[in-house]
Amino acid sequence: MLRFLATLCGLLACLATASVADAHKQRGHHHGHHGKAQHSLRAAVTDQNFYFVMADRFENGTAANDHGGLPPGKSEGQSGFDPTGKGWYHGGDLKGMLDRIDYIEDLGTTAIWLTPSFKNKAVQDNDGFPSAGYHGYWITDFTQIDPHLGSNADLRALVDAAHARGMKVYFDIITNHTADVIRYQNDDGSLTGRPYISKDRAPYKTASGQPFDDRDYAGTNTFPPLSPTVSFPFRPVVPAAETGVKFPDWLDDVNRYHNRGNTTFVGENSYYGDFFGLDDLFTEQPQVVDGMIDIYKQWITDFRIDGFRIDTMKHVNDEFWEKFAPAILDHARRQGLREFYAFGEVFDITKPFTSHFTTQANVQGVLDFPFQKAAERFAANSVATNELRDFFVDDDWYTDADSNVYQLPTFLGNHDMGRIGLFIRNANPGATDAEVFQRDKLAHELMYFSRGNPVIYYGDEQGFVGDGGDQDARQDMFPSQVATYNDDDLIATDATTAQSNFDTGHPLFQTISNLAEVADRYPALRDGAHQHRYSSDAPGIYAYSRLNRRERREFVVAVNNSESAQTALVPTWAERGWFTKVYGTGATSVRSGSDKRLSVTVPALSTIVYRADKKMHRSHRAPQISLTTPAEARDRLEVRANVSGDSFYEVTFKAKVGRGRWKSIGTDDTAPYRVFQDVADYKPGTRIRYKAVVLDNAGHTRTSSTRSSRVAVPSITLEAPNDGARVRGEVEVRAVTVPEHPWYEVQFQRSVNGGAWTNVGSPDTSSPVYTHFDDTSALPDGATVSYRAVLDYANRGTRTVTSESRSVTIVQARVTTATVHYFRPAGDYLDWGLHLWGDAIADGVATDWAAPRQRDEVVNGEAIYRIPLKDDTKPVNFIMHRPSGDSVPTTREPGGDRSFVPLEHPEIWLVQGDPTVYTTDPTP
Repeated sequence: MLRFLATLCGLLACLATASVADAHKQRGHHHGHHGKAQHSLRAAVTDQNFYFVMADRFENGTAANDHGGLPPGKSEGQSGFDPTGKGWYHGGDLKGMLDRIDYIEDLGTTAIWLTPSFKNKAVQDNDGFPSAGYHGYWITDFTQIDPHLGSNADLRALVDAAHARGMKVYFDIITNHTADVIRYQNDDGSLTGRPYISKDRAPYKTASGQPFDDRDYAGTNTFPPLSPTVSFPFRPVVPAAETGVKFPDWLDDVNRYHNRGNTTFVGENSYYGDFFGLDDLFTEQPQVVDGMIDIYKQWITDFRIDGFRIDTMKHVNDEFWEKFAPAILDHARRQGLREFYAFGEVFDITKPFTSHFTTQANVQGVLDFPFQKAAERFAANSVATNELRDFFVDDDWYTDADSNVYQLPTFLGNHDMGRIGLFIRNANPGATDAEVFQRDKLAHELMYFSRGNPVIYYGDEQGFVGDGGDQDARQDMFPSQVATYNDDDLIATDATTAQSNFDTGHPLFQTISNLAEVADRYPALRDGAHQHRYSSDAPGIYAYSRLNRRERREFVVAVNNSESAQTALVPTWAERGWFTKVYGTGATSVRSGSDKRLSVTVPALSTIVYRADKKMHRSHRAPQISLTTPAEARDRLEVRANVSGDSFYEVTFKAKVGRGRWKSIGTDDTAPYRVFQDVADYKPGTRIRYKAVVLDNAGHTRTSSTRSSRVAVPSITLEAPNDGARVRGEVEVRAVTVPEHPWYEVQFQRSVNGGAWTNVGSPDTSSPVYTHFDDTSALPDGATVSYRAVLDYANRGTRTVTSESRSVTIVQARVTTATVHYFRPAGDYLDWGLHLWGDAIADGVATDWAAPRQRDEVVNGEAIYRIPLKDDTKPVNFIMHRPSGDSVPTTREPGGDRSFVPLEHPEIWLVQGDPTVYTTDPTP
């Protein structure tokens, strides 16, 4: 009888756990079961292997479309086909992808991600540096495939073939801009591009000439009527030869664009400026929001596309995403695509920022740029493994009621930044090919066996390296005619890009295919709970557990980034439990001790994975749980649960705002158990109560006591000018707020030489960035000017908060010579020199790549370069290298194109191997 009751109790516990799991299978917003424990979310896409392909560079299925129906040539209006140039069409197409689909499948791919494939402006001038739209980001017609890549029918064939093999197809889409068609009319009637003009200098105006702030209308269904002759700082004009080239037709209306000039990717212009001249869509307008929704709904309907990667997401206002993302997802589901998934490109490596788009802006996921940097530093630079520990612990920033980190695509390199092979080579000069291969393999092992959906950038599986980012990382898989591609030393092969590179026997192809197979065999390695276990303050072993709650078998993954074998005692959930190796080189079986620690030995630059022989013991009762919350927070509020015991637990956090209902705000399945609730939209002073429910592995629950926090008043911070800067004439004073709301009003103030604070300019209401341009031309040389900003966050004049101040020094005398100090510890300066260009340097000072400017002298072991100037307010652009040298670090210093403004810093210091531009001497 007792045995029967025990069996019955165990059955009931299983049923309870199953019922929670079944309830949690809902997708999208997850606000149900407010009083119960929940499982950590596994959304529609947590188990995919992506293959990211630039179709033009993959395989040429037919030469018939190489020119895309346009006349040959490399001028605007011509085809842009030149397989010898890295910035032109090479002939790859959708038919070529279809011809190679078995190769893609054999890699273990479950989802093909295509760079934008819509019809592009074939050639753009790009301010005298013409190139082609082979990459797909210069769209003119959003309704058809680019003729260089084939036809809509070719896309249908590719999608059907992929679906028949169980693979998904993802489109790279653009909502931020179109091709560069619009020009701005100058006073003499000429048409050109223009530098950005801020909303503070030239506000938008209605068609009748009334100034307004567009952010007051973003997210609504109304917007003031506009006129191209009245509403914008420049008059937008489409040249006659390009009239009507965009489709759908509403894209030909110049009023649907921001029309403010070229962005510098900073502050306000990051949202409103033209990307290198590309026509920036006015995404605050409801007509643009609805138009983009209609475009991409149609692709889903017609081709059953499985998801979208959304370009330049951080450069578009949140209100756009809050309408676009749910509308697209809802339409996909109505079409029967229950696993449709859209993720955005947010080019940033800070999780509080990247997670904003999944927790606030209604987007399902973002491309995991923070992971890329963490994995690169781990595998290429062999940093202390505590870095990786800290990286994964901060995954909680992504946890909310309907999303978490498990659905993010992870990657190691891409078409913009460059390839992982290059990063490894640059970080390990002189490394053997065997070491580079081993580090490359290690990076892929970390990506495949940690949380998220791994993305392979085409060609990485063939050992492609490249010379940099952008065009230098877009090699051909079919035989290439580009000299700078064909001279690359590929990893783990004697092949070059001058021949076809679809070798399924390549060691990296075999590695990746095997990783995909292992992860498919053991699903816990793909979307099981990811629990940190072991790290140190040196290179060596980072270890973590993966657990699928249904199977309850623990996996221990240990990755070693040191150049020697390492041994570690790794905590587990199992006491005296046997573990069997499922991947890597090492002991076939290992056993944990009575302290639940597993001794694991991992070869140099390698990975080993063990699986518990037995399932985890079921808990007898839920552990104790308590909450920790801050007294107040203004943007993201950290709620932490303290859970006793040592087993697998899931903690559901709940919040109650004022007198409202308790609602789930997320479930975490790894310690430390946390969520970062977004409280930005609550009024300052709002009281929020929190509690948490812990669910153990046998279905038992326990609820914490309640804790309270309040929403703090917003903060305001000056972004410009730089504190301590030297300035002259007009000074940009710029502030941002946390959180940001369109009704905020900011008044800037200044103090001269410690005098009284006085208002400068009128209050600024043009969110999201607040700016004033202060004229200091009448102030004396050497004067100290302090600036601050006062935020009125209630539009009543009584609820204000003031920023910290920043001070600058007025410098009326002009800098005529800039000085660069360059230090090489060995003193081997040889012919190292400065490649110089830009509007700051005097006439005749600009250099040819083959002849950089040489040092004037060597003083105290430093090379000194003196640069004559003609405008100290403009940046001096430079590269430190040897004549014609472009290989980092042997003949060129890292850091890419670097610059400094002589007025701000007339003297700078450079150190061998360090990309930093120092404004004070960093050497002892």
